[in-house]
Amino acid sequence: MVTAPPRRTVVLSPHFGDATLSLAGLIPELPGPAAVVTVFGGAPAAHLPVSWWDSSCGFSSATEAHRARLVENARASELLGVEQLALDHPDEPYAQSPELPHLERFLAELPAHATVLVPLGSNQPDHERVRELALRTLDRLGAPPPLVYADLPYTDLPYTGHPYTGHLPQWAGDQACPDLLLRYRTTVRHDLRLTDEQWARKRAAVLCHGSQLAPLAADHGSVLARGGPLCGELVWSLEKVS
Repeated sequence: MVTAPPRRTVVLSPHFGDATLSLAGLIPELPGPAAVVTVFGGAPAAHLPVSWWDSSCGFSSATEAHRARLVENARASELLGVEQLALDHPDEPYAQSPELPHLERFLAELPAHATVLVPLGSNQPDHERVRELALRTLDRLGAPPPLVYADLPYTDLPYTGHPYTGHLPQWAGDQACPDLLLRYRTTVRHDLRLTDEQWARKRAAVLCHGSQLAPLAADHGSVLARGGPLCGELVWSLEKVS
């Protein structure tokens, strides 16, 4: 039996599509083997009514939406050359508990050398939950802090001349959100302005998540524009303030 090599890079994606929207340019350049782990990737209970988001995406039931998203995510992961994993936590509208035990267990089982990337979660509560649990769990295990990525298109990136449409135009280039700055020093680790080749690959991966693009564009404008909110990617490293 051939044993698969341990994962060197793990990207925590709160929902299906978050990692693709935020990091599809950078992911193929990160050390492999790499995996994108959808935290809220569990199947919803069949009796629950469809959420407003899934209904806006055109689905008649929560089960239909979940099945379609698994297929979309598999296509995007294949394009990006990464493993797809979905943890058994249903998305927030369908969640039965605020706890995330499968994420804690997954992080505890990672090899010591693995690099973990988590979302900034500046204005997305689900994303912040994932970030904070990962920070606490890795700290408890004595592991290095994760890297933190700007979750697009929700956060504005400080690139002069780029018409980003996120929600944090007050950012400075070396800053994350204030609650992190009280506990960690942040340093820009990756500041990627996508080339035409990188953008073409990212656009193809984002289009795999087609069921979510219409409502996303309603809130964020020209989300697939070449100079729009997805054309730059930003990742910070963290150093705990003593």
